[in-house]
Amino acid sequence: MASVAHVTIRRRAAVLFLFVVFVMVGLVGRLVYLQYYRSPWLAENATDQRIREIPVEARRGVIYDRHGRELAVSVSSESVYAIPAEIRNPEETAARLAAILTLDQEALAAKLKKRQSFLWIKRKIDAVTALEVRKLGLPGIGLTQENRRKYPQGRLAAHVLGFTGIDSQGLDGVELTFDSYLRGRPGAIVIEYDARGREIPSATHRFAPPAPGQNIYLTIDTVIQQIVERELEKVLRETQAKQVSIIAIDPASGEILALANKPDYDPNDFAAFPPKLWRNNAISNAYEPGSTFKIITTAAALGEKVVRPEDRFFDPGVIEVQGRHIHCWRHGGHGSQSFVEVVKNSCNVGFVNVGLRLGADAFYRYIAAFGFNKPTGVDLPGEARGLMIDHAKVKPINIATMAIGQSIAVTPVQLVTAAAAIANDGMLLRPQIVREVHDAEGRVTRAFAPDPVARVLEAKTAQTVKGILEKVVEEGTGRNAYTEGFRIAGKTGTAQKVGEGGYAPDRYVASFVGFAPADSPRIALLVIIDEPVGPYYGGLIAAPVFGAVIHDILQYLQVAPQGGPAGKDAPEAHVTVPPVINLPVADAVRELKAAGLAARTEETGDRVADQVPKPLSRLPAGASVLLYTQTPRYPAGEVTVPDLTGLTPREATGLLADLGLLIAPAGGSAGADRQDPPPGDKAVPGSKVTVHFGDTAKFSNDGNTNIKPLAP
Repeated sequence: MASVAHVTIRRRAAVLFLFVVFVMVGLVGRLVYLQYYRSPWLAENATDQRIREIPVEARRGVIYDRHGRELAVSVSSESVYAIPAEIRNPEETAARLAAILTLDQEALAAKLKKRQSFLWIKRKIDAVTALEVRKLGLPGIGLTQENRRKYPQGRLAAHVLGFTGIDSQGLDGVELTFDSYLRGRPGAIVIEYDARGREIPSATHRFAPPAPGQNIYLTIDTVIQQIVERELEKVLRETQAKQVSIIAIDPASGEILALANKPDYDPNDFAAFPPKLWRNNAISNAYEPGSTFKIITTAAALGEKVVRPEDRFFDPGVIEVQGRHIHCWRHGGHGSQSFVEVVKNSCNVGFVNVGLRLGADAFYRYIAAFGFNKPTGVDLPGEARGLMIDHAKVKPINIATMAIGQSIAVTPVQLVTAAAAIANDGMLLRPQIVREVHDAEGRVTRAFAPDPVARVLEAKTAQTVKGILEKVVEEGTGRNAYTEGFRIAGKTGTAQKVGEGGYAPDRYVASFVGFAPADSPRIALLVIIDEPVGPYYGGLIAAPVFGAVIHDILQYLQVAPQGGPAGKDAPEAHVTVPPVINLPVADAVRELKAAGLAARTEETGDRVADQVPKPLSRLPAGASVLLYTQTPRYPAGEVTVPDLTGLTPREATGLLADLGLLIAPAGGSAGADRQDPPPGDKAVPGSKVTVHFGDTAKFSNDGNTNIKPLAP
């Protein structure tokens, strides 16, 4: 029995020993696993429990115009953050913070209970709110400096600049395309805490400073941009168009001096505007250019020597191509004319003949050379490439319609770049929006030199094209773009927009593209008016805008007046357009003739309902004024005489014209100071309102509303 008991004890001892050995092996194995395999994870978690890293945002680089004027800057702002491990009472903390920061209390309390080492409460608050949060002294709640983007010029160049997000990341425009330069490198503040969440004074304290972003100098000139946007606001108001755009480019460098679309948005508060207004239509929209594309047809035909300037064409008013009839805009056609006259008159039949003579292969070669089959490469986001029929599928009817600017879609930036190539003696340059990138110390880290793409025309051929386009403004459809004292070259365009099942009968794009001075171009400019209400011809509504913009730009650039085209005297003196709204058509025609202007009448009414250009506009002598004789824009019966105090003669005339009232001005050209009848009186449309203006300049009234300035 004793031996049996002894054996039992030995077995138990052996089992106990094996158990102890097994536990020890397990512990050693666990220790090895933790020490060698889980060591990085444990070290990271230990660091997370002791170390708090507070991000420090880098100051985003400044965006300047070409002369160093600030367009986008970063201003200091504070953001509220939380370290949940240090918060003693999440509910109370959430209640006190939510009242100041206008946040949902329950959602904030749930956020503060999360097991995170760091989280944002609210970013980039104003200084007053930050002070209130700081006064609370809540455990686990702190503030850190960040930067908020500010655009000191407001809406100016919004589609060029773009905007940034809450993390100061570029979201559109130059802010996006040059984000890697502008945003810099963020830093951090590293602080070590004990187990109770108290800062350890002699432990790890480290500040990793942020690296500021680099500064961008654009090609944009703020003054030219302001001139462009001023005229766009005006034409948008007067034409009630869907949208309007202008691009101005230096032909010799490819630098974009101004780019604007209206309506636009304020990048300081971009989220308050519909996203469709963020779209840069000058870059992203493809449209049928209409007659402005005839510049390319002209250049290709002369470049291939399939036509000479003196070659004759006959326009009966219509031409048939593959069973389809293409009409000239002028009823009955232009008859016999030279190629120069074909361009001057923007004759569709003449250009169809030229396009067919040119042929598909040569035409497509020039279209590709001018860059219409690909993006231009401008450093702005969202650029479209345009649309064109596949070369392998093109038919004669397609060549005929492309020759007059239909059956092909281009972007505004493509078209103005092509026009600039002709102005630059046939050398196509990539359009550029940035001149230089500077680091924080002001050193140039990247510079943008002119970027030649290809020679698209021989210099001699380009000079011939420029001379013909100058004739368009001097004597042809572009007369309303003429600027006294300067040689202007350009081309009008009126394109019918595509709708369901074909071209829409009442939707048009009016445009004008050109450059000046014609012999030594300093500026190439494109004006686009999309879906205007009322008059829609490019020569009537886009050309005057071009003329107004180019006049002010040339003056700003200190380009000396040249005295007229091709070195001759100016073709005509400019005259003031008299107000003829509400006059009988015969009387209106007489008024215009007496002022040295011609009249074109639309519709068949007996009385003038509207006129283009507006009263008191300036036109070359002999230019046409379009008269609308139906659908008057003023109400029937009596109207209330408006208060004209402070308005200029032009503003007062326009306001009265919209109501069907005529103006009898007196005095000078400053703001109106009195009127008869007085504001609030009733008057019948067609009656006169005598308005006295300040005496800064003298005007005389000949008694029949033909206003003549005594000094320009």
